[in-house]
Amino acid sequence: MDKKIRVHELAKRLNMSSKDLLAELEDLGIEAKNHMSTLDDSTVNMLVEIYASEDDEEDEVITKPKKVSKPKEQEEEEEDIELEEEIVESVTEQIKKTIELNEDKSITLRDFCEQANLPSSKVIKDLFMEGKALTINTMLDRQSIEEIASKYSIHVDFIGPKKVELLDPLKVKFDEIYDKEKGRLKSRPPVVTIMGHVDHGKTTLLDRIRKTHLAEKEAGGITQSIGAYKAVINGKSITFVDTPGHEAFTEMRARGAQATDIVILVVAADDGVMPQTMEAYDHAKNAGVPVIVAINKIDKPGANVELTKQELVNKLNIIPDDWGGDTPVVQISAKTGKGIDELLEMILLVADLKEIKAIPSGMARGVIIESKLDKFRGPVATLIIKDGILHLGDYFVSGNTYGKVKSFFDDTGKSLKEAYPSDPVVIMGFEDLPNSGSILYVVQSQKAAREYVENNSVPQIQPKRVRLENIFELSKSENQKILNLIIKADTFGALGALKTAIEKTEPEEIKIEIVHAGVGNVNINDVSLASADQAVILGFRAGIEPKTILKADQLGVQIKTYEIIFDLIEDIKAALSGMMEPEIVEEVIGHAKVLQIFNISKTGKIAGFQLHEGHVEKQCMARILRNRNIIFEGTLEALKHFKDDVDRLEAPQEGGLKIAGFEAFQPDDEIEFYIRKEVRRAPTYKEGEGKKQN
Repeated sequence: MDKKIRVHELAKRLNMSSKDLLAELEDLGIEAKNHMSTLDDSTVNMLVEIYASEDDEEDEVITKPKKVSKPKEQEEEEEDIELEEEIVESVTEQIKKTIELNEDKSITLRDFCEQANLPSSKVIKDLFMEGKALTINTMLDRQSIEEIASKYSIHVDFIGPKKVELLDPLKVKFDEIYDKEKGRLKSRPPVVTIMGHVDHGKTTLLDRIRKTHLAEKEAGGITQSIGAYKAVINGKSITFVDTPGHEAFTEMRARGAQATDIVILVVAADDGVMPQTMEAYDHAKNAGVPVIVAINKIDKPGANVELTKQELVNKLNIIPDDWGGDTPVVQISAKTGKGIDELLEMILLVADLKEIKAIPSGMARGVIIESKLDKFRGPVATLIIKDGILHLGDYFVSGNTYGKVKSFFDDTGKSLKEAYPSDPVVIMGFEDLPNSGSILYVVQSQKAAREYVENNSVPQIQPKRVRLENIFELSKSENQKILNLIIKADTFGALGALKTAIEKTEPEEIKIEIVHAGVGNVNINDVSLASADQAVILGFRAGIEPKTILKADQLGVQIKTYEIIFDLIEDIKAALSGMMEPEIVEEVIGHAKVLQIFNISKTGKIAGFQLHEGHVEKQCMARILRNRNIIFEGTLEALKHFKDDVDRLEAPQEGGLKIAGFEAFQPDDEIEFYIRKEVRRAPTYKEGEGKKQN
């Protein structure tokens, strides 16, 4: 069997970049999707010979022999070949670009070629040589467009309907630099997010890299807050974003993926692809972030790496690189450290190929990945610098707030005076708490910051200031029940994720009204609001201030606090089920046939019957059928067995009955006995949310 070698390994041997080698392979007609693609021995030997003989070929070019006259036909043929090569070269230079296409509209091959500046005749000919017969009027789907574009080194951006949005002058400024001053851009360290299912080893992996033990300090060993940490590997920096592990924190994960350059998707070899694995991958895929799969826990007895890879293919459509796919898959044990070096090298390799760049100097810009109200330091935020240099004393704006960098420090707690692109820092000096996921821009002065916020204020949802006057208005909703909640969390990121999770839990029959939401401990004001609106207070990793519990007991308000968001959501679902109106259903309990009618004085007509199925109860209802048609329905007035009054008869017993308001019995009438009972209905969750509780 031929020995296989990867593209990036051969590139190193030939003293060239993987990107250049991939381009060369494409010119030679050799298929290689990415730097992890493998090449056989014959291809490797051919490339080695080509590059080994380059110097000799250059020498031959220098000492060209004198041009020998050739027949006219041969000269014309060579001129045609040269002209065709010039055209191809010219076309190649023109098409190294990105085009935008509307994802909602179909497009013909002719239209695509016009937008891509490609000669349609050449495209049709090339496709025909591949066995694809197309015409200029052939309608192309998205997959066909991507295949053709890839063949001619064109990147296609599929855009949806344009959204009307206000232009942010600071954003426009940075966009112009990236668009028109690309020479200013320099490489920056990659920002990496670790994602995956609960308990698959995300925090343990981060601990192994950072040489700390964060997991032991967290509830249930699962990360609950967002942080960012910096590591140095072989002299190169990597910033790691640590996202929460819970399924409901989809909003945080989405922000994490947007702030990051590369995602590590951790999958346990003994557990395989789980629901949160799929959720995390979807966020990374939708954000257009490259993914490296880390198959963890390979040291455990029940580990099955090959089965895990098969699940990656079946459930996520991820084809591992060693199976001929595009996604790097690294086998690791975060516990023992096995494979960690290979994973870090893969991160640096993917980052190198992605060409991650930033504006290295000037006023800074960054992404806030978390913010919270600290009891001693006030509003603080974790920031990852994206461009420029952040200095102590800089004035800044972020969303609808502004401030001055009074102090900032790194993940080790070290105070800083400057921070550079990809550095994670914690900043103090905000006038108000910024939103997680907002962009921070440094400005010239406090006056400029204040004017920016006043002139470019972004509308946002504020916690409701619930008063007695509007609490009852919120509760008014015809034919719809309302569950009123007051929620408190320790950070804005947690609060936003909690609100999203609760909104997704809302069923069709009951409205969930969050009458107040805030960051910080549960206090007496929260209890007063809950009492006025008959609301339940739910706290997620939030404490309870002194005297609050006493006040809650006095007013009959329930306060529940949680460390794990799954428990909180389950309790809400239980409350919703309890609020559902029971459904009245009929249950048929027996069938009988009228045998004879008795006319008893002072009592009236009694129908003698025989039960041939089920039973009859004195408190049940009866339906009289004649020739299969219902002629009467009513309640039992009397039920007898011979002369005795009874409460119940079982088939095949005989008995007599009297039905209130009906005496027109006839022999052979059918009687159907039934009861009406209340059945607790389950809430109807939107988009299949109810299934998630199982």
